[in-house]
Amino acid sequence: MNPHSSPSGSASDTATISEVGPAALGLLGLQHVLVMYAGAVAVPLIVGRALGLSPEQVAFLVSADLFACGLATLVQSWGMPGIGIKMPVMMGVTFAAVTPMVAMGTNPDVGLTGIYGAVIVSGLFAFLVGPMVGRLLPLFPPVVTGTVILVIGVSLMRVGVNWAAGGVGNPDYGAPLFLGIALFVLVVILALTRYATGFLASASVLIGIVAGMVFASLFGLVHLDRVAAAPWFDVIRPFAFGWPKFEIVSSLTLCLVMVVVMIESTGMFLALAEITDDPVDEVRLGKGLRADGLGTLLGGVFNTFPYSSFSQNIGLVGVTGVRSRWVAVVGGVIMLALGLIPKLAALVEAVPQCVLGGAGLVMFGMVAATGARILGSVDFARNRNNLFIVAVSVGFGLIPLVAPNFFKQMPHALHPLLESGILLAAICAVVLNLFFNGLGDKASARAEAARVAHAAEA
Repeated sequence: MNPHSSPSGSASDTATISEVGPAALGLLGLQHVLVMYAGAVAVPLIVGRALGLSPEQVAFLVSADLFACGLATLVQSWGMPGIGIKMPVMMGVTFAAVTPMVAMGTNPDVGLTGIYGAVIVSGLFAFLVGPMVGRLLPLFPPVVTGTVILVIGVSLMRVGVNWAAGGVGNPDYGAPLFLGIALFVLVVILALTRYATGFLASASVLIGIVAGMVFASLFGLVHLDRVAAAPWFDVIRPFAFGWPKFEIVSSLTLCLVMVVVMIESTGMFLALAEITDDPVDEVRLGKGLRADGLGTLLGGVFNTFPYSSFSQNIGLVGVTGVRSRWVAVVGGVIMLALGLIPKLAALVEAVPQCVLGGAGLVMFGMVAATGARILGSVDFARNRNNLFIVAVSVGFGLIPLVAPNFFKQMPHALHPLLESGILLAAICAVVLNLFFNGLGDKASARAEAARVAHAAEA
């Protein structure tokens, strides 16, 4: 595939369906879905169980989430007039909203319908202010971008490591069998990357996951009972739990969460721009953030929660080298199908987490490596202040990772901000860069970005 920008300025548009081939495109889209599935269904499971919903209602939440994931992904990757970044982006429910939503849902004055009202308001808020956040792009020179992307990758490694050990909450967490299966998947992916060519190399993660699932089935770790019990078709009805209830405090809380989401999405879009060699300017960034808002609004309508760009899939783009946004479009269609066909969703759910762990280690490491590559072209020799920017920002970004209770005594309203290592790193890097280097002019920023891009290609 052509890695360079098309005449329209979007390298993601250079690979069409005909160039990739329908069968290969479908498998590559499925690969993205498998990578994000565990994270995509985690939030409805957590919230549904915390609110004491019945198993049938929780299952419906999962199906609704998958359906809305598909819609939001299509809005983001395929795009609409003035909406969508049109890059290989998969959308999923953000974990940043879990704690406040559980607090809302367990409050008898708010409840589940109150959550959906707040989700709708926060989605509309993000849709309206997204372009304004996009204008903050000059605050993200390479020293800031590289630091934030590095922290994104390092933060995600916790997810991959926990998957490899069998998943958080697993009574056999860390069992040698889980670690062995994860290692097997990792070896398969690396072997295909080293020796295979063409589609086999591009689909190395998918092939590794399938091979790992077959291997895990030999040890009785693959259970298909839910697949047999799941229905073939289900309709996702808007407002299935009743009309949304709009409550001021809850709505303001989720609006604050969406500010966090948009700042995190900015870092993820910039990371994807580096991996795909597809530049993102202020206008395009605003369109991407606006899609986050529209996806969240759709989530509130279809009985689910706030959406953001899923960082897990950024690493997959780096591993496979497939930069076409049409892969994400197909992934979105697959998510829609999973939401409407519960039996397919149950089949994907049957993939053991230890299998995903082997893939996660290499994918999330690729995100961190992208950040390191950007920082490698930053001038540290003549500007030692850049060392302080990176050092302190990475330190702040790792606080929630290495000390989850560090901010336990802080006001509860600040927890959505303080529990995001990515947000802490971004704020710290931006502030320190302004303190040491100033804002600079756009011409200098463009020249520096061109220099970094040239160094990365070299």
